Amino acid sequence: MQEIKVGIGDYAVGKKVGIISTYGLGSCVGITLYDRISKVGGLLHALLPEASYYGNKGNPAKYVDTGLQLLIKDIQKLGGNPRRTEAKLFGGAHMFTNVSNEKLMIGKRNVEVAKMELKKLGIRLVAEDTGGQGGRTIYLDLSTGKVKTRKVSNGKVLEKTY
Repeated sequence: MQEIKVGIGDYAVGKKVGIISTYGLGSCVGITLYDRISKVGGLLHALLPEASYYGNKGNPAKYVDTGLQLLIKDIQKLGGNPRRTEAKLFGGAHMFTNVSNEKLMIGKRNVEVAKMELKKLGIRLVAEDTGGQGGRTIYLDLSTGKVKTRKVSNGKVLEKTY
């Protein structure tokens, strides 16, 4: 089965067949969108919350807000309907202990902005595995819309399907 790997500040879309994956989600968020009718889905691996906060510099896919817009456009190109898509949200871990400065709590902000943007776009959030301290790897199955996660916590590998 074909696997498309998505790096940090990147996204990919596909239809009906294959897996879209991303590795090493720490404070970054992985957002999957999936339209069950057309079997079109995609995954965004966003590094930072809002592009405007960082001066709209560089690659728009590295930000939650502008990255989601790119993802939706490409899902539409493949026949997906944003009104029918369901979102699943992963990552947003708290990677540094002893940090109390809100500006440095990037994981938390990424999750907050992702939820806010999805709501603004009218996209339902149906599953979430966010926060904590471990890194995550996620796999979106384009034939079903299911997302498998692998998380390492206290030396144990935890797998779950959403």
